Amino acid sequence: MKATAWVHTVGSIAGSLSEQLVDSLHRSGIATCERDALSEADTGILVFDTVDPPLLEFVRESSRQGQQRVLGIATSRAVLSADTTWSLLHAGAADAWVWCDSPELVTERLSARLDRWKVVDQLIDSPMVRNNLIGQSSVWKSSLRQVVEVARFSDATALLTGESGTGKELVARLIHTIDPRPNKRDLVILDCTTVVPELSGSEFFGHERGAFTGATSPRDGAFAMADGGTLFLDEVGELPLPMQAQLLRVVQERKYKRVGGNEWHKTDFRLVCATNRDLVGEVAAGRFRNDLYFRIATCILGLPPLRDRPEDILPLARHFLAELARDGTPPEIEEPVKHLLLRRGYSGNVREMRQLISRIATRHVGGGPITVGDIPEAERPKPDEVLAAWTDQAFETAIRRALCLGVVLKDIGQNAAETAIRIAVSEENGNLQRAAKRLGVTDRALQIRRANRR
Repeated sequence: MKATAWVHTVGSIAGSLSEQLVDSLHRSGIATCERDALSEADTGILVFDTVDPPLLEFVRESSRQGQQRVLGIATSRAVLSADTTWSLLHAGAADAWVWCDSPELVTERLSARLDRWKVVDQLIDSPMVRNNLIGQSSVWKSSLRQVVEVARFSDATALLTGESGTGKELVARLIHTIDPRPNKRDLVILDCTTVVPELSGSEFFGHERGAFTGATSPRDGAFAMADGGTLFLDEVGELPLPMQAQLLRVVQERKYKRVGGNEWHKTDFRLVCATNRDLVGEVAAGRFRNDLYFRIATCILGLPPLRDRPEDILPLARHFLAELARDGTPPEIEEPVKHLLLRRGYSGNVREMRQLISRIATRHVGGGPITVGDIPEAERPKPDEVLAAWTDQAFETAIRRALCLGVVLKDIGQNAAETAIRIAVSEENGNLQRAAKRLGVTDRALQIRRANRR
């Protein structure tokens, strides 16, 4: 199925180019629709001849904080300077190009990009992903898009970074699953924190019979078992330096010897590594090899902590409750429990949250919604404790930064209101009625406010 896009024009010069582009897209079999038909379009194409605050605001609204892809095409190189290019991307644009003389060349480039993005989005929306990697926040979807694109359209080594409990093993499994190699073999997982230094050679390389005391029979190591498949090294930053050197050689040469053996064995695997350490800092401190780092960091894929994706907390809670329910139907969650889940910190991220939901589900009996009585005593706020309000330290820090920059109270309030509107409209997928309800205003008031901002 071909991709669908909406095309929007800003400026008189851009208007004529936009007509050429739409005609060329149609000849190439790419359908176009009105901008308001966001559910029907995979991507928005914005043709413009100037970059100013109204244009950037248009990109923010159209992209819904990066959830909807918007690709900008400037009429000339002078319009798209280095500064304006980054401004567009910070506003939520997926990419920014300069128009060339041939609309056919522009269309050919667009067609390839749109088709790839469509495949990526179809994979993200597939049950394989939606049922295992839960979340619809913009930061989470952005991370998944990077993962899926790297896995599906390359054989590059990937380095997964992120705090403990952010889902690195699940993502490694996803990379292996959607890797398009024909006849690929298994995913082999090796947790580097559990490798005993004295036996690390055997774990990676395997050994021959009699190679050491207790080696009563030959054994394949991770390099052999991963041949034709994927090798996932979890917490690769924990490897000692001697083992790092041996790993580097295998990654470079794709061959190895078993411990106690003289024969070279070939191996061909996709390498995925994960770490919760700052490997750049480890390299600077001499605890991680610089050459190995650049070998495993071909594609760095960062997974966000749960505190950066608070809108995914309740969907994750419902997902875990459904997993734990006998019939797969999660019970409802009463408002006080929702507030606790949203305000609580999760230093262990999704893993910690799943443990909490498991303890709650264990206490819940008799049907009905999850109530405060289902919360384990250790998780309840103490009588003298006040749960963190929504105006937390991050909010205060933002206000302090604004004041230090000389921003006056009127502008602080206006920006806060506009940010709230943008987030509400984005999270409700452009539905102004539902966004207005969340904001506590009428549909008409929200429409007027948005119109005045333009």
